[in-house]
Amino acid sequence: MTTATESILKEILASSTPAYFEDGKEARKKAFDQLSEIGLPTSKSEEYRFTPITKVLEKKFTWTGSYPASSAVSVDFYLPTIGDTHLIVFTNGRFAKHLSQLEGLEANVVVSTFEEADSKTRSVIQSLLGTMSKTEDAFAAMNGAFYQEGIFVHVPANTQVAKPILVLHINDAQEKQVIAHTRLLVSIEKGSSLSIIEKSDSLGTQPCFRTFTEEMIVAENATLDYCKIQNDSGAVHQVSNTFIAQADSSRVNTFTLTLNGQIIRNNLTIQINGEQCESHFNGLYLVNGNTLVDNHTVVDHQKPNSFSNEMYKGIMDDQSKGVFNGKIYVRPHAQKTNAFQSNRNILMSENATINTKPQLEIWADDVKCSHGCTTGQLDEEALFYLQARGIPYASAKAMLLYAFALDVLTVVKNEKLKAYLDQLISERLHKNF
Repeated sequence: MTTATESILKEILASSTPAYFEDGKEARKKAFDQLSEIGLPTSKSEEYRFTPITKVLEKKFTWTGSYPASSAVSVDFYLPTIGDTHLIVFTNGRFAKHLSQLEGLEANVVVSTFEEADSKTRSVIQSLLGTMSKTEDAFAAMNGAFYQEGIFVHVPANTQVAKPILVLHINDAQEKQVIAHTRLLVSIEKGSSLSIIEKSDSLGTQPCFRTFTEEMIVAENATLDYCKIQNDSGAVHQVSNTFIAQADSSRVNTFTLTLNGQIIRNNLTIQINGEQCESHFNGLYLVNGNTLVDNHTVVDHQKPNSFSNEMYKGIMDDQSKGVFNGKIYVRPHAQKTNAFQSNRNILMSENATINTKPQLEIWADDVKCSHGCTTGQLDEEALFYLQARGIPYASAKAMLLYAFALDVLTVVKNEKLKAYLDQLISERLHKNF
């Protein structure tokens, strides 16, 4: 155990609330032991060497008694304009039933906290929870040991959930710091479909640290559309771990938009354990100031005859920093795999940086795979061309950046959600770049 880990864990366990090991004792204890063994990442940790989050946690956070209850909040201001949704609200890591809206779900669709689940649902949760999440990541282990609340979503076979489920995290940091750990467990059975949108926001200016672990199981011929919106103007430091498993003929589309935050780390792991799967993973980060955004992705092809396409783009200004580390694995039995990965970046200032590392490991010989990255600046000739035709410099620059960024939205199938994301991107490019 590192000195930093030992210090932080001692402070956590000295806190009087919550009583971490009252429920799920064995699983929590296992995760805690794993965290104690591997420790928090340091500058020598390869997976976090460009993201010094442990130093920030030591410097900015006090861990004893740092789980405040939220005061009364209204969610209306934070709801995206995407039409009707089912709504799950977390406030400071706790499920806010009075703010959530889950009426009108299709028959036999289950949305329940881990604690309030009936005996049948609880047995399903226990059989699935932790089966995908890998606690080799320190913050996945931290979440597994200390999560305050968990939500289980179960979609039975041949059920199409018409409205998206919006998971809204509100961090009430008006009076003191917030540390929150939450979990989401999703099971989509054969022939069903579900759309999930995740968004986080903060009140106040005190520092906030949150982890969010998601495990999503997509059964045969099922479809998952997942969108993560990171536009929190608060002093937020967060690590999310998303694990998705695909069975035969399933389809997954994910999109991650990062606009704001102090340190934002997204770990996305896809296990393609079926044939005839189709998977699209897109991301866009438009950051300025001192924001650091780190996207780590793993796409693991374990069975033959599947297709995956991954495209992440970034635009960075001021002193902002970007990190992209994408891994594609093609296992020996995964013949006839088509897997593609691309990371493209534009640096708008001399002080902005990007560290990108696309990786491809293939153990099969009958595949079509490619990966690559580019980093550059705005095309001065194109900028001059637009200005020569009477377009002001700021508008011309925004137009070129918008054209660069726009194609990542192709994976978003919900037209109202796409329009909302398009508006966020356009506003950011016109106001801040």
